[in-house]
Amino acid sequence: MNIRFYNAKILTLDENERFEILSGELWVSGGRILYVGDGKRPDQILRDLGLDMILWERETDCGGNLLMPGFKNAHAHTYMTFLRSYADDLPLQDWLYKMCFPKEDQLNTENIRPLEVLGIMEYLTGGITSSFDMCYFPPVYARVATDCGFRAVQVSGVNSFGGDLGVVEENYLRVNETSDLTTFLIGFHAEYTTKPDMMEGIARLAQKYRSPVYLHNSETEKETAECIGRYGKTPTRLTDDLGMYEYGGGGFHCVWFADEDFEIFKKRGLTAVTCPASNLKLASGIAPLKRFYDEGINLAIGTDGPASNNSLDMFKEMFLASALAKVREMDAECISADRILYMATAGGAKAMNLPDCDRLAAGKKADLILIDLAQPNMQPENNIVKNLVYSGGKQNVKLTMVNGKILYEDGKFHIGAEPEDIYKEANRIIRGMK
Repeated sequence: MNIRFYNAKILTLDENERFEILSGELWVSGGRILYVGDGKRPDQILRDLGLDMILWERETDCGGNLLMPGFKNAHAHTYMTFLRSYADDLPLQDWLYKMCFPKEDQLNTENIRPLEVLGIMEYLTGGITSSFDMCYFPPVYARVATDCGFRAVQVSGVNSFGGDLGVVEENYLRVNETSDLTTFLIGFHAEYTTKPDMMEGIARLAQKYRSPVYLHNSETEKETAECIGRYGKTPTRLTDDLGMYEYGGGGFHCVWFADEDFEIFKKRGLTAVTCPASNLKLASGIAPLKRFYDEGINLAIGTDGPASNNSLDMFKEMFLASALAKVREMDAECISADRILYMATAGGAKAMNLPDCDRLAAGKKADLILIDLAQPNMQPENNIVKNLVYSGGKQNVKLTMVNGKILYEDGKFHIGAEPEDIYKEANRIIRGMK
């Protein structure tokens, strides 16, 4: 589909990875961005592109609003929508073992589908164009995402309580062949749920398929201390010694890090994915974002699942990531709004192995959103990037496009499912569980 956006402000990245805002047009064709610029000489632009003409199927006057890359939710459990506001006000271990795992055991390949569609709908309303999921039944989520038109990256959540390495390998092959919207990376749930022989097998699979490895890493002080008690090593040192990071990867949460953990992440080119709302709500701690940033370690932002957050809102996560970093260091200058927005977009794309989805530029995937600037919380326009991070909200998202297709616009979804049906099914599923 050929779509022309004009009269727009466009958020771009320069060669030094700094945000710039230009006024002009953005053209989309065949799922990719064809052109970004001022649009003042369309005939010359066409010649430069080697085209005689373009037949536009849609031309959108953006009215001076902002086109920007879609947010990348770099850690999520989308299916957990059914546990939203079900298991709150508990510490991590009780929340997980006593409340979540028993309900998750009742999921199957059919009842999980509407729960995942519900999560995708919430992503789209908040300008999230891709998620990095640790999911039950990965081939099912791959099909659900594909049917909705959403971009989904998944990582294995296998552990010693369920699943095996053969299933991980099967999922890797199946999901990566489902569509160009779905990818699968090697990983496992966490050190504290996984025995050494399985972790060794994960390392072998990662080496076999040249895959990055991701896991929940050092989320709580207890987790890290108990790992040291078992192995004499932090989770990061343990997994590195097992050979997991030959092809990169990283960790989700990364709150309780030792000096050597930062060194390993820097040496291996790993990503730390912070989940500030979830870590606050479960009283897990505040991730040391300034230290990661100062060490040159890639950072990304995730919502975690709707059972522990409870919303899937990157605007909230950006604000919390910034504010918590400042109060942790007692330094209001420790991380700028620009760096936070980078984490939520390009940093997430790097974490998720999506190099074609990191910015708005010719040749990149057309995963983008349109932000309504003509609302009180975005005025005056002293600094649009700071407005996005510090005062922006989901109400500012007018349009969400993935792979060149508009999936959400002005409160309406275009994903092949009716919201009322999905809401009804989600409620039926949780009420029917024991």
